[in-house]
Parts: sequence; C-alpha cells; structure tokens
Amino acid sequence: MSNFWDNKRVCVTGGGGFIGSHVVTALRWRGVAQNDIIIPRSSQYDLRKRMSALACMAGCQVVIHLAASTGGIQYSTAKPASQYHDCMMMTMNVMQAARARHVEKFVGLGNILAYPADAPMPLEEGYLFQGKVADSHLGIGQAKRDMVAMCAMYHKQYGLNAVTVLAANAYGPGDRCDKCAPELAHVIPATIMKCHMDEPLRVWGDGIPTRDFLYVEDIAEGLLLAAEKQNAPQYHLNLSSGIEISIGDLVRMIVRLCQFKDGIVFDDSKAGGDLRRVASGRLAREVLGFQPKVGLEEGLARAIDWYRRGLCF
Repeated sequence: MSNFWDNKRVCVTGGGGFIGSHVVTALRWRGVAQNDIIIPRSSQYDLRKRMSALACMAGCQVVIHLAASTGGIQYSTAKPASQYHDCMMMTMNVMQAARARHVEKFVGLGNILAYPADAPMPLEEGYLFQGKVADSHLGIGQAKRDMVAMCAMYHKQYGLNAVTVLAANAYGPGDRCDKCAPELAHVIPATIMKCHMDEPLRVWGDGIPTRDFLYVEDIAEGLLLAAEKQNAPQYHLNLSSGIEISIGDLVRMIVRLCQFKDGIVFDDSKAGGDLRRVASGRLAREVLGFQPKVGLEEGLARAIDWYRRGLCF
C-alpha cells in the first residue's frame, strides 16, 4: 500500500457520480479518512463558476477531477457546444483553483474520444494532437484533449504537477440507466435496460464498430495509481482493457447474460460512431503498473446484477 495518501486531503470533483463513487471507495481502501475526502456537490458548488471551484478546494493537497457533462452518442451528437462549454468551464476553474490553492497533484479523467478520428489503432499517446476529433463526440472529445494541453501549460508556467489519464469506455454498477432520459445512457446500461423491456432490442448502428470497455473499478484504480506515480511532463496516459469487441458482439453477450428472448434489431440508419476506437495500454503498464482485474463478461454480469437489484437511477 502506497504511503502517498498519508495525511492527504483529497478533492474529488464528480465524486458523487458513476466513476467518482468508485474512486471514493478506492480512496477509503487506501486509508484516506472520510472527512479528508471532499466531494463538491453541484447543488452547493457549481464548478462552472470560479469561486465555487476555489471554495471547495481549501486545504486539499490532491485534486481528482472527474466532473463533466456526459451522455451517450445521441446526447454527444446533439449537444456538442453545450457539452464542450460545460466541461471546459469546469476544467478551467478547477485547474486554476488547484494552482491558487497550491495543490500538490492534479489528476484529470479524460477518455480516448480525445484522439483524432483517423488516428492509427491501437491508440498510442503520441497520436493525441495529430488530427481532428470525430464529429460524433466533438464536444466531449475536444474538451478532454484540451485538458491535456492545459496540464502542460499549467505545469510550464506555474509548476503545477497536473496529469490526465485517458480511459477506455467505462461501464459497471452505478452507470446511468434512467428510463426517463435514455439519450444520456451509454451503450452497456442502455442495452441492459432494453433487455428488461418486453419489446425487440433496437441498437443504433450496424453493430460493426469495435470498442474497448474498461470496468469502473479498474478505472478508479488507474486514477489513484496516476496520482501516486504519474508526474508531469508525462501529461497523459491511456487506461485500456486490452480487449477489443464489436458493438454487435457486445450486445449479443449482454443479451445472453440477461437471457433476453425478443430479438435484436440493428438500425443502420443511425450513427454508430467511429469504426474502431481502441487504445494501447503499454505506457500505463510501464509507468503505473496498471493491469485491469475484471474481465468483460464478469463486469457485465456485475452490472446486470446491480440493475436487477433496482439500484440504477
């Protein structure tokens, strides 16, 4: 167990959300006292406002920045400008507050949507700035890419030890599956939710695109390892599962695990996103010693169990 966390006060923006709740649990396992974990709730701290970000960070030595405007491909395609605006306002204010509060370590969570649409696969860290972000996730992808650039700028000018991890698609217990707002759900919770409805399962796209899915507890572990071991100027590292799967095969796996019998309809008139989006995790293994622990089928089974126990929101 690392002694990095001894006597540390940690601010986790987005700590009440899907990934954030698992990060908080992982911090507790590392011995951080509950009173030393600051979770700024949006009802009290609007991180799009500078003074809110500054207020919630008082006395903190570490900031783990997870707060973002997120949703499925339907949401990201429809609202790129507002998604980018909200993400960047939060990131700018949180990073500026971290500098002003003399925070020792800033760790931001990005995702591999930040990479160019035409980057070679699997994605290597050196490809990040070598092309345009895909239109299907322009707002969130550009915001996460710009966070990496901000890490470099704040380190160069102010000496802030700021880094980002770019994670594969997160999934697992706690992910959004609100029936009243299906456009906000990602593919795995959306598919699980549809498997519990008495109608054919409709999937956006033809099922051919491939993706990398990383269990949420593994992402939380990667974030804490980044806080402990990743330092500027190693501004960004990929967190990946090392497993590539097509959306079609993913859906069929979920259908099998859910024992769903009503059939699958692939709607190829709807956008399916990039044809392939998977990342290399080589540097994270070398720098952090990061190795995912939960395989895809096991993680899906846990997510389905969580849904069936009525814990979704």
